[in-house]
Amino acid sequence: MSTRRVALSSFLALSLAGPALSEEPLSAIDWLSDVVATPVVVAPPVIDGVKPADDVATSAVPEPVIQTTLGAPSRDAVGLRPVGVTGLPARFWGTTRSADLAAALMDLRPDLPPPLSDLVRMILLAELDPPLDTSAEAVLFQARVDMLLSLGALEQARALLERAGPTSPALFRRWFDVSLLVGETDDACRDMLAKPNLSPTYPARIFCMARAGAWERAALTLNTAKTLGVISEREDALIARFLDPELFEGEPPLPLPARITPLNFRMHEAIGEPLNPASLPNAFSFTQLSDTVGWKARISAAERLARSGAISPARLLAIYSERKPAASGGVWDRAAAVQGLEAALAGADTAAIAARLRDAVRAMRRAGLEPALASLFGEALIGLQLPGAAGQDATRLMLLSPVYEQAAQSGLPEEFDLHGAVATGDAQALGAALRDDQGATRAAIAAAFTTPGPADEDRALIEAGNLGLASLHAIKRLEDGADADPKALSDGLRTLLHLGFNDAARRLALFVLITGTRA
Repeated sequence: MSTRRVALSSFLALSLAGPALSEEPLSAIDWLSDVVATPVVVAPPVIDGVKPADDVATSAVPEPVIQTTLGAPSRDAVGLRPVGVTGLPARFWGTTRSADLAAALMDLRPDLPPPLSDLVRMILLAELDPPLDTSAEAVLFQARVDMLLSLGALEQARALLERAGPTSPALFRRWFDVSLLVGETDDACRDMLAKPNLSPTYPARIFCMARAGAWERAALTLNTAKTLGVISEREDALIARFLDPELFEGEPPLPLPARITPLNFRMHEAIGEPLNPASLPNAFSFTQLSDTVGWKARISAAERLARSGAISPARLLAIYSERKPAASGGVWDRAAAVQGLEAALAGADTAAIAARLRDAVRAMRRAGLEPALASLFGEALIGLQLPGAAGQDATRLMLLSPVYEQAAQSGLPEEFDLHGAVATGDAQALGAALRDDQGATRAAIAAAFTTPGPADEDRALIEAGNLGLASLHAIKRLEDGADADPKALSDGLRTLLHLGFNDAARRLALFVLITGTRA
């Protein structure tokens, strides 16, 4: 047995007994790792008849020193896209309280329809004036980051955190976890151990010591943590195996953690007991995009992330195209179908395009990936004369794509008259659709595009300048997509249109019309 093995075995043997600590979620994002400790202020004892003096210390912990640069911008104002790019007014948040904006953001579903997901990400990444009650806690900024994490948009969340500077414990936790999930583990650990103002928890400290090669020091730290009773039995069992998996050869796998975090996810992966990211929040799927992961797992992860808009359709296509599928069914059928359609379009063979298009649409539609397929190939289908059902499929893809207006102007079949009116903003055609008896959903959409002004419920917010909260309320009404209540659908679209989000409103209306009536 090596010297390292002997030292580790001795320390680990000592650490396997002791009291446990409960593990509790510490954030609205309940999968965040507990990696940095915040000092706890100890309240003074209450003694009957004794009035506490103002000059008596209430804590053994020194007062936190807050360093700020005069004139430095609030974190709530930090963004990646300036107003010249987004088109949003700088005072988008108006006078709404940070807490109310944060609550409205976190009330949104993480699986928004693609047009809404794109709009939300644009708002989250925008450089805007901070709320009037902005503070060092940056409540809105943290909620923006958390919403990006919920959507699975880790790369954008990490860029936003790095722009703001993840120096507070709350923001560093998020930056550390995002770094673990996107495969920047060593950078995260190096930064943690180098920051004197951060107090890493024992599991995080031990993990990072081991990543840096300080195995014996990590084992000693584990033993100290166990002796002090500041680490749970579950954490102890996982960390012990992480430090020396060979010591536990032949033993059954550890039970699943009660709460899976990026830190214990990576530890389970390191000891050869990986956890399935498919049953975890979208963010964990990023761990499967690495070149070291099998192709099937990479495709599955890319599909999931593309479905939520966390990665671009082009990135999904790149992973689909890495090689030829060697099997059939599921992800293999989708990869083969997309490859076939791409090849047919490149060859400009109308008959081959029609055949391949049907295969691709059906395969991708079943997986909820029709919008991604539309983004990839919708523009290439404009102007093609495809027969029968293939022509219908092509029309739907063109209208689901970013070039929907160009597609509508190129001429659509008669049954797509309402779609074309929405895509081009043709008021006369929309009015005609409103007069026809075409069903509640179609009537709601036509009414939204022909009724001036926002929804009544949003009017007061907008008149007061609280455009951000009104936008989030509208998005909330629309988040069910084709299953939305017709009144909520009409009201949400009216408010988006009134606020100038014409592209998002049109794309969402087309998404509802197409996905709500597909065969």
